[in-house]
Parts: sequence; C-alpha cells; structure tokens
Amino acid sequence: MPSRLLNGTANLIASIKYPTHTCFFQKNLLLPARSTTQITFLYRMQRKHWFLALLSLLSVITFLDRNAISIAGIEITRELGFSEGQFGWILAAFTISYGLLEIPTGMWGDRVGEKKILARVVLWWSVFTSLTGLAGGFASLFVIRFMFGAGEAGAYPNTAIAIRKWFTIEERGRAQAVIWMASRIGGAITPFIVVPLQTHIGWRNTFYLLGVLGLVWVIVWLLLYSNQVDDRPEANTTPPWKKLVLSRNFTTLLAVYYCYASGVFFFISWLPKYLYNGRGLSHEQLTYSASLPFILAAAGCLFGGTISDFLVKKIGITWGRRLVPLVGLALSGLVMVLATVTENNTVAVVLLALGLAFMDFTAPVAWAIATGIGKQHSGAITGAMNTAGLLGGTVASLGIGYVISWSGSYHLPVMLIGLQLIVGALLTLQIKAES
Repeated sequence: MPSRLLNGTANLIASIKYPTHTCFFQKNLLLPARSTTQITFLYRMQRKHWFLALLSLLSVITFLDRNAISIAGIEITRELGFSEGQFGWILAAFTISYGLLEIPTGMWGDRVGEKKILARVVLWWSVFTSLTGLAGGFASLFVIRFMFGAGEAGAYPNTAIAIRKWFTIEERGRAQAVIWMASRIGGAITPFIVVPLQTHIGWRNTFYLLGVLGLVWVIVWLLLYSNQVDDRPEANTTPPWKKLVLSRNFTTLLAVYYCYASGVFFFISWLPKYLYNGRGLSHEQLTYSASLPFILAAAGCLFGGTISDFLVKKIGITWGRRLVPLVGLALSGLVMVLATVTENNTVAVVLLALGLAFMDFTAPVAWAIATGIGKQHSGAITGAMNTAGLLGGTVASLGIGYVISWSGSYHLPVMLIGLQLIVGALLTLQIKAES
C-alpha cells in the first residue's frame, strides 16, 4: 500500500510537470514516457554528472596527498636535517617519475579503459602516501616520493578519457574546469588538515592517515563507475608521434603548458617555505596564507573553463580556446612579479593568490585543447602535455632550491617564474584548437 501511494503521488506530480506524458520509473529515476533513445539520453545525462562528481573527489584527494609534503616540509627538513637543495630533490623525485610514466599510463588507459587504470593509479599512490611516514633519511624519502609519483602518473590523462567519452566538445571546458577546481579545493584544504594533524600526531602519522582516503575512493569507483558508453578499447594503434612532433600546434601547446606548470609547482612545492622563510610568516599565518591561493584558483579554474566554452559558441573554437590562457597567463605573470617587490606581507599574499587564480584560467582550457587534438588517443596526448608540464615542475622544484641557495633570496625565483608565465601567454597566440 505505501509503495502504491508513493508511485501514485510521484506520477501525479510528474503529470502536472509533463501533462501530455504518462510517467514511469526508469533505473530508479522518474521520467516521462518517451522513446528509448530519449530515455537513454536522459539517463546518461544523469549518470555523467555523478561520474564527474566522483572524478572531482579524486582530484581533491590527488592534490591533498600531493601538497601534503610541502606543508609538512618545514618539519621534515628540520627532523631529517635536509638543506633547501636536498628538499628540492625530494620534491623533484615526484615530478621525475610522474613525468616518465605519464604518457605510457595515458596510452594504457586508451587501450584497456580508464576504469581499471584509475583504480590501479589511486591504489598505488595511496600506499606510498602512507609509506612516506616511514622515511628515515634522504635516500628512503627520495625513493618513496619517486614511487609515489610513478603511482600517480596517468590520473589526469585517464580522467580526460572519461570526460571525452561522456561530455560533448561544447561541455568539455566546463567539465575540465570542475575537475581542476576540485584539485585547487584539495590544495586549499591541505593546510587546514595537515598543520593541525602534524601538530597533534606528528607528520609521520599524518601521512599514514592520508593514504586511507584513496583506498576508500577506489572501492567506491569500482562499484559505481561504468564504461557502458563503449566497453571496447578505444585505440589499438599508437598515436602518430612523428606527425605530432612536427606539428607546431602540438609543440606550442607543450611549451605553454611547460610555462604554466612551472608556476603551479611553485605553489605546490615551495609556497609554504617562501612564506615562512622568505616572508617570515608564523605557522598560524601560514595556514591561511598558503590556503588562499588555492581557494582563488578554484574560482579561476571554473571561470576559465566556463568562459572558454561560452567563447567557443560565440566566436569559434580557435579564439574561444586561445583568449582565456592568453589573458590568464599574462595577468598571472604580472602580479607575481609585483608580489616580489612589495614589502607588505598581506599585499604579497593577495597578489600571489591572484597569480595562481589567473594562472589557472589555463588548466581546463589546455586539457580541452589536448583532448581535441588527441581524439581517440586523448590519454596519450594529454599525458604528453602533462609530461611537458612535469618537466617544468621538475626544473622549478630543483631550480628554486638552488637559486635560493646561490642568491640567498626567496624573491628572485618567484620573479623569474612570473616572467616565464608572460612568455607562455605570448606563445598561446600560436595555438589553434581542433574540434
């Protein structure tokens, strides 16, 4: 009786909304009676947004685990006796292995599907996140972070595969914007999680706990995600690498992403040390100051992807994808240079936060461009682009440490990164997005 009453009430509500249709339940969703094609389309629309939410949660965990090392870096270097140069190598261990395996893992996803590969990726990196707490010196921590990067390689290329399958070309900028906004939320909440945890239970126990989050995500992912759009492998042939290497469009995209990621890795790897050692902020001030750039960057990601999709509809795909990173990278470079010359710490933190926000206009647009270039090889092509970015991240992670040691200034590397971002902005004028 209660179930009949519930069904009758639901049908009455639906008949008011859809007066010309009879209603029924389809896959536990109340839908008007329509053709099989219409039902399939509506059901797919419902599912793809749930999958996007699940992938966004993955992006939060990715940057929470990735950024934890920089927040805990002050305590780690103090306990293990690292110099700034040595800590730079610890940070670079992640980007080196991540970059080496990004393309192979992206190609692997193209062949066997993103569901299996993302489960393997998250399981691997979660184990080595926990193992970070066992490090006893430079060698052991370097190996653990190297293996952590090897595990995380392929996370975003395989996410891009899922987005290309489930979202149309006009939607991909916004879908990527949500993914990258989530990553910045992960970066924003990291200080609020890691700082109190390491204060109360120590940095080692903090890493033990962080590893558990990924394991829970893997279970949910395997239970919920479906490749029903196309269960068959997407690409049985290798990407046309020779043609791509000779393509100015593709190589320019790599160069732009190199410049962009160099800036991002300053915030991921060195921002806490810059604020603590270079600006003299306290641990209490550091929590909020290290979080603000990622809060604003979340908005920057969402704005960049959304406005780019809007511009694609209004002025075409070439300038619709080109204008956003052009403006974003130029403004980012400018405010980061300005942050190095102000003596006011509050102004500097705000300028740096705006720098990452403007910078992150680029992320969703670049991934949408790479997906368009890659098509059925989108895992491999986005992997190649991210490898270029990781090369920039490696150079930045190492270079910043050595520049600080050589010059004694924490401001000089920030200024150099700002200038590099302006170069990246100019290079976007050479990119032509493909539909």
